[in-house]
Amino acid sequence: MSTSSSSSSSNLWLASYTKLQFFKRIRRFLRSKTSQKISPRTKVSIHNNEESVQVVKEDDSIVLQRSVKKLHFGSWEEKETAAMEIGRLAKEDVKTRKLMAELGVIPVLVDMVSSEVACRRLIAVQALIELANGTYTNKALIVEAQILSKLPNNIKITEESTRQKFAELILSLSSLANTEFPISSSKILPFLVEILESSTTLETKQLCLATLYNISTVLENAGPLVSNGVVQTLLGLISVKQLSEKSLATLSHLVVTVMGKKAIENNSMVPGSLIEILTWGEKPKCQELSAYLLMILAYQSSVLREKMAKSGIVPALVEVSLLGNSLAQKRALKLLQWFKDERQMGPHSGPQTGRIALMGSPVSPRASQEGRKMMKNLVKQSLYKNMEMIARRANNNSNDSSEDSDSKLKSLVISTSSKSLPY
Repeated sequence: MSTSSSSSSSNLWLASYTKLQFFKRIRRFLRSKTSQKISPRTKVSIHNNEESVQVVKEDDSIVLQRSVKKLHFGSWEEKETAAMEIGRLAKEDVKTRKLMAELGVIPVLVDMVSSEVACRRLIAVQALIELANGTYTNKALIVEAQILSKLPNNIKITEESTRQKFAELILSLSSLANTEFPISSSKILPFLVEILESSTTLETKQLCLATLYNISTVLENAGPLVSNGVVQTLLGLISVKQLSEKSLATLSHLVVTVMGKKAIENNSMVPGSLIEILTWGEKPKCQELSAYLLMILAYQSSVLREKMAKSGIVPALVEVSLLGNSLAQKRALKLLQWFKDERQMGPHSGPQTGRIALMGSPVSPRASQEGRKMMKNLVKQSLYKNMEMIARRANNNSNDSSEDSDSKLKSLVISTSSKSLPY
């Protein structure tokens, strides 16, 4: 009996102490607000079918005190109302948001996020978005409260507006990706992939892609990203012009890792989708990123280069080298250099390649030389036709005369040595 009695008294003392600390925080907050101007609230009431406006002088600090108390100790309905008030008050300034975090509202709101009631979940997410705005400390507290482990298990069944709010909150938190941001032990990656696959609005998908981009800046996250199917999802989005740039940028982070490169090069959409993007003259940044990915994939991989050649990469690269911006041109020219004739390349000028037997592996040096000459002549004719087609296309969008373009084209072909011609 004595043990039980001492245990119950200990619990009672702990509860009293917790409440005491809570109300101390409230009083400290009230003192910090005394110098601020009272913010009156307007209340509309209807009497005898006539609308009258009643101004209620109510300090925001008093509203916050009441809201925080209801959030901690009230019913679910009171918690929802309190969360809405906290979200409204959190818009004021960073100082207010930090003081609210000190009052312990974040853990309660995070618990509400895991609720099965959709409206309650949405209210909590909206309040957390406001609390996270512009303050590193609050973001860290939200992550520490295990928000990433309390995300809904099936986001597909929720409304689009709720998915968008979740995506907005996670994007805000992803600015912590370079510090303490648990990826492998949380639901965040499957959650983002599920939103990308189920959402119908570009805005929601753009928020998710921005989050994945932030996460991919940390190389250690490449493994979890690949294992959760992010590469497949991104490659499926690069053909959508509104989503392509951020998808390509994220893939550019992953391709420099062993797992990321392997996942990209083994995908059936590679290199076809990347070569198609090279033709997007109106999207120069996408051209740059696509050329970069192709460079990394083609380097020291004769199998990938052969696959690219069969997919028609050479005409696309020639077009970029003539009409692309400065960086895209440099990358296209570097790739074209790697697609030279069968001669071996030095380690500083491109990937090491073995000699390619032409004309059915001729048995004599003379036959081999004749075969090479024939192939080079065919390549020169093909290249001239490609350049002529590209020049005509460029002339339609510029004020250059056809005579100037033809002369430039001929001088380019004449000045190009057979060794630098791509095949």
